[in-house]
Amino acid sequence: MSAWRAFGAMPDYWVDAWQRSILFLDILRERGNGYWEHNAATAPNVLSFAAEELILDGRSLPRPVNYGLVRIKPPDGVKTDPAKPPYIVVDPRAGHGPGIGGMKQDSEIGVALAAGHPCYFIGFLPQPVPGQTIEDVCEAEAAFIAEVVRRHPQAEGRPVIVANCQAGWQVMMTAALHPELTGPIVLAGSPLSYWAGERGKNPLRYLGGVLGGTWMTALAGDLGDGVFDGAALVANFESLDLANTYWEKPYNVYSKVDTEGPRFLDFETWWGSPVLLNAGEMQWIADNLFVGNKLSTGALRTSDGVRIDLRNIRSPVVVFCSWGDNITPPQQALGWITDIYDHEREIAANGQTIVYCLHQTIGHLGIFVSGKVATKEHREFTSCMDMIDLAPPGLYEAVITEVEPDTANPNLIDGRWLFSLQPRTVSDVAEIVGERADDDLRFAAVARVSETNLALYRSFLQPAVQAMATPLSAEVLRWTHPNRLRFAAFSDVNPLMKPVEGLAKAVREGREPAEPDNPLVAIEKATANWISASLQAYGLARDAMTEAAFVAAYGARLTQAAAGLDRQAPRRHIERDLVREADEARLRSDLEQKFEIGGPSEAAARALIYVNRPGGSFDERGSAMFKVLRAAQPADERLPAAELKELVKEQDLLLRLDEERAIQAIPKLLPPDAGRRKRVLDEVHGLVEARGHLAEEGRRRLKRVDALFEMGAAGHA
Repeated sequence: MSAWRAFGAMPDYWVDAWQRSILFLDILRERGNGYWEHNAATAPNVLSFAAEELILDGRSLPRPVNYGLVRIKPPDGVKTDPAKPPYIVVDPRAGHGPGIGGMKQDSEIGVALAAGHPCYFIGFLPQPVPGQTIEDVCEAEAAFIAEVVRRHPQAEGRPVIVANCQAGWQVMMTAALHPELTGPIVLAGSPLSYWAGERGKNPLRYLGGVLGGTWMTALAGDLGDGVFDGAALVANFESLDLANTYWEKPYNVYSKVDTEGPRFLDFETWWGSPVLLNAGEMQWIADNLFVGNKLSTGALRTSDGVRIDLRNIRSPVVVFCSWGDNITPPQQALGWITDIYDHEREIAANGQTIVYCLHQTIGHLGIFVSGKVATKEHREFTSCMDMIDLAPPGLYEAVITEVEPDTANPNLIDGRWLFSLQPRTVSDVAEIVGERADDDLRFAAVARVSETNLALYRSFLQPAVQAMATPLSAEVLRWTHPNRLRFAAFSDVNPLMKPVEGLAKAVREGREPAEPDNPLVAIEKATANWISASLQAYGLARDAMTEAAFVAAYGARLTQAAAGLDRQAPRRHIERDLVREADEARLRSDLEQKFEIGGPSEAAARALIYVNRPGGSFDERGSAMFKVLRAAQPADERLPAAELKELVKEQDLLLRLDEERAIQAIPKLLPPDAGRRKRVLDEVHGLVEARGHLAEEGRRRLKRVDALFEMGAAGHA
């Protein structure tokens, strides 16, 4: 009976399969036509938000680049508040075109606008300015941020920078060189420590080694007549997941052809618009980051000899990464912390606030594309950014939990998620990053071998390649790249696709989908699953062989000795900076004079940090209460956000320097007026108790603070 039923279902299935094939071809045709239309635009992007105005064109700067700053127009019904810090979303120039951070309404840009923040976008043109460098881009970003600061004199705080993927290291370099410009920095899926990763899971980090270093990057740039094709980077990303690239993504459209087309076309518009980089830019990235890993170790310098030191950054840094990301795993997103610091005390002493948030499953693109991520993690970052900005310096993990029915003070929580900052140690991060000594030695060998091979290429092959390459040959190579050709081949430019549009129209008019319980549909899905599993198995085997070859080749004593390395792992930690150490010593000396200097604001901040120190965690309820209390203050008594941030930082350092001395000095900071002292103490209680439960040690410390405030008049006298 089952066989007879399957035989009887064949006509329905084959009609459906034929119709789906035509409709699938028509979707590919639309994708191809969209490819031509999109890339013909002067400034192609996939933003779903209108640009209100072009603020700065990077091509007009003293050091011209192909970047630009635009202000995003709020959607109808959305108003922005000039008192709120503006947001600047920076898109990655890693092969694809701009706009991914605002591709949907539920996106980084959409969340910022919905929260009332003025929003700006830093994007780029497909063609680089001849001769532009990575350093030029850093200076352009600094000019863009400075212009946003100038346009928002009423804003309580510097601009919040949201940097996706490759834009993360670019923004961190800019912030290290110009720490006075930026507000909080959100790094979404951004790699900063390129040698890090987990054996058996992160094959992309071996690419430089298996290619023999970066000489092939130079070769690609020379064949491109001085231009590197971003399609090659896209191809690298796609090679990580063969099953998705070559089967699951197209089959998902084919199997859901009646509904999946619009979503597929929206994404493919971005995916199919690779941009170009100058060969020099790509070579710098490959040599210094991908293979050299020089950013987090302080080995990079500007053309003027200034070291790019991430310890210079004074703004809070929020690192958002995911265990499901096979392009920027948490090890690469967080490894820079252990490269720079041995202990969390050093982070606090340096005045830095570092917050990391780990997602369990989302993939690389989902970090900045997923609507679910936008409405949860990015929304929470935005709504709680004031709290992050005011947090005492240190290392924290952002924990986002669902509000329970018994959660205390739910009226102080924005939405259904509770955002909290939990103190963490550098050892906690080191456990995530993992042991790296053996791997570091192998990657150091890769860096040395790369330098040798690149020098050999430049000496013996490059002159001939450059002599053969022409603008025409470079253009032919770009247009015949598989990542472009597969879009163009299915467009109306191909005469074989001309009949598809009419056929698809007829099919839609007479569409006859097979029933879901059709046995041949089940066979189709089982076959699709088998194909996907086979490709996944092949990919895993390929990655395992690649890793084994890498470990064997660069772990060999002969290779390491030939590269000039002994058996000791290379130093990853950033080197000492005598100027910095002198500044820190001067700061400690200045702090010695400030234990008894200040007023009620200093006393309240010192008391809050003291009471909260045993647990160290705090959440948005305290931040919400603080906003209420601050709004109730007379305008002339309300400290500007920048001064308040410095006050909190200074009081935290005083407590770290000598907690007992700092606490005993509180009465001398209080006013003699008993009523005013009580108001300040009530504010402290309100902020401390906003979370509801207070641990025993916290209650003991709060009682001591109560007693110190009672002594306020005598202390002042």
